[in-house]
Amino acid sequence: MAPTRPMLVKMSKQYRRSLLSFYLSTPPRQGDRGQDFRTLPAAIAITDNALVDAVVRDIRARQSLVRATLEEEDEAEKLAFIGSARTTEQPSVLAYRIAEIIKFDLGAYRRCRTIGDAVAYLRSQIEAAGIFVLFVDNLGSHHTEIPVDLFRGFALADDVAPFIAVNANDSKGAQSFTMIHELTHLWLGLTGVSGRDGEREIEKFCNDVAGEFLLPSVELQQLEISEANGIEEAVHLIGAFAHARNISSTMVAYKLHRSGAFNFAFYQAIAGTFRQTFLSQRGRDRELARQAESGPTYPIIRRHRAGPALVQLVDRMLGAGALTTSKAGKVLGVSAKNVQSVLQATGPRFSA
Repeated sequence: MAPTRPMLVKMSKQYRRSLLSFYLSTPPRQGDRGQDFRTLPAAIAITDNALVDAVVRDIRARQSLVRATLEEEDEAEKLAFIGSARTTEQPSVLAYRIAEIIKFDLGAYRRCRTIGDAVAYLRSQIEAAGIFVLFVDNLGSHHTEIPVDLFRGFALADDVAPFIAVNANDSKGAQSFTMIHELTHLWLGLTGVSGRDGEREIEKFCNDVAGEFLLPSVELQQLEISEANGIEEAVHLIGAFAHARNISSTMVAYKLHRSGAFNFAFYQAIAGTFRQTFLSQRGRDRELARQAESGPTYPIIRRHRAGPALVQLVDRMLGAGALTTSKAGKVLGVSAKNVQSVLQATGPRFSA
């Protein structure tokens, strides 16, 4: 029996596809994610992957508008570093090259007052090099929150308007790590989606580069941890070490595992503990904000998600008549009626 129109409307919302696609004679082609670098759990709902596809389609659409606008305004400058690296390089060497291009100062990063400030500093250095950095959390409502298990980041390796998307639902330390991980994909010239657990060799390479970038291996010698310490003590020692450097505790544990300090199962147990601690704290913070009816306004949140580089570009191109209000809204990830409120939003810097 053919589905009714009300049923098709529900399916359209559930699968993030236009209603028209359900009337086509053949199923529409799946959106191009580039390469899928994820290692997914065995049981993944179709709707969950449809959510990831919708996110990737949105990012690609925004990037296409940005590139087209830059080309039309004769501002398209090719970035030589896109696709300039190879996986045969030593991770430490590539990490150094990337840091040079984006003018990243590890000391300045670590001197930031909070890890949120450190994330903002890293993002600003990446964007200054010509790369747009988005933070994505959902597709418009908390019902479509993007799970970290399915989507940690996305890199779109374009030589004029490269994009990096980071899951805003992840911890701050993980966001810094993901930015560098995706940055490595750009240097390799690879477009694709990254997940939480990277078992593929390309993901291990990008993880190693990100690890060297934020924590050179020579510093790891300060931590003498093995399975003999036990999970509880290892979590305490690693957490204190990471906090002092504004980096991810899980990343430190991963580097220790990769160096041979302990096996993968021990690493997974440590990572799971850090994850549960983060989720519990985030839940408490959200409940406190709800009870106090406090928090950043919608325009401030959307401005932060889009990032300074996109906001400044849209503001300039809108003023020059190179972008319509509807296209400006698409680039910023908001409706046309909210464009001006996002461009004019002011207030305390939002880092959540």
